[in-house]
Amino acid sequence: ALRASIFHMMRRPAGPGDKDAYEYLSDGVLILNGPRVERAVPYAELTAEERRALIFEDLSGCLLTPGFVDAHVHFPQIGMIGAYGAQLMEWLERYTFPAEQAFADPDFAREAAAFFLKELLRNGTTSAMVFATVHEVSADALFEDALKRGMRLIAGKVLMDRGGPESLLDGPDLGREATERLIGRWRGKGRLGYALTPRFALSCSDAQLAMAGELFSRYPDVYLQTHVSENTGEIAAVAELFPDDVDYLGVYERHGLVGARSVLAHGVHLDDGAFKRLSASRATIAHCPSSNFFLGSGLFPLAEADALGAPLALGSDVGAGTSLSAFRTMAEAYQTAQLRGRALDPLRAYYLATLGGAEALGLGAHIGNFEPGKEADFIALDLAATPLLKRRMDTAHEIEDILFSLAILGDDRAVARTYVAGALAHNRDARDAPDA
Repeated sequence: ALRASIFHMMRRPAGPGDKDAYEYLSDGVLILNGPRVERAVPYAELTAEERRALIFEDLSGCLLTPGFVDAHVHFPQIGMIGAYGAQLMEWLERYTFPAEQAFADPDFAREAAAFFLKELLRNGTTSAMVFATVHEVSADALFEDALKRGMRLIAGKVLMDRGGPESLLDGPDLGREATERLIGRWRGKGRLGYALTPRFALSCSDAQLAMAGELFSRYPDVYLQTHVSENTGEIAAVAELFPDDVDYLGVYERHGLVGARSVLAHGVHLDDGAFKRLSASRATIAHCPSSNFFLGSGLFPLAEADALGAPLALGSDVGAGTSLSAFRTMAEAYQTAQLRGRALDPLRAYYLATLGGAEALGLGAHIGNFEPGKEADFIALDLAATPLLKRRMDTAHEIEDILFSLAILGDDRAVARTYVAGALAHNRDARDAPDA
């Protein structure tokens, strides 16, 4: 039993101040039963007998929340984060493709996967949807390490048969054999899921997109992840390459790639009609504000997408995104909304980063809050992690103010501990922090 303040979302908030959408216990106890949550209750409600029976750990001064969910991130790009001075297409050619070629080496891929997952946990992210590279061994390396750590992770080998260097292109079978081997090895193993991963429409032939659509239909528990309408230059190139499709989203729709298990990153320049189609299909847009700022892609219309019912989640999109921290992602989502004249309230932001992200990935029955029986993936946030954060918290008395201050001022230093399936997976203050 961990004693601390506790916050978690119970459902999507109807708007700012929706107290029925969350539970906040200023002095609470999170009771675990092995890898699962037994319950979260106010400390005062425990009987004397329960207090004697439980093994307590005092985390006073911390706020326990569910672990963050990152709906779009590239693990092979962790080593090129912060690469200078290009928009999307030039950035891919100058930085991304050269960096990804190194992942043909299994040892290199294993080292990078271990570093990436440790960084996720250090930032309080316990679940993610992840791109590997075109190399089968890169996906194997990521899945192996995630399995060792007991993480809920969805990932896939990139599908790409044009628009890049020869060493990053799938061969004549369009990546089918490697993809099916990976599905067979990893789908449903431990807490792992597989995602078909066409990089984006420009990197895939009609034949490869059709093959991905066939596999998406054949395997009802497999996901689909890709990019859509990120950058104006990219969109123009897609229109030229696929002149008969109504728009960028239509390319994927024609190939059977848009459905309730699809996560499409960015969507910066989608129009109202596309958002309505996404709402009808229940496909998710992963909003990646850090990357959209860094590459100059544009300002995602979150309020408009919300109003039209398009399912949404948040993604760090490292390495075009500049941080794995969900705090940074929430802060930049807020700034994006402000620049479009519509503030993003903290309840909505934390919903998207936790329960909403889990629901968008079809994992809401397993993770995302502290409902009894759910998997115990959570973090302990230090509200005095930095002098500035501590000073701000001295004046933040309402939970929404606390959450907003964390989103704007927080970073990895605020994540004191990360727990995966009830086990300590990261301890900021321990020299011998767990590595698995």
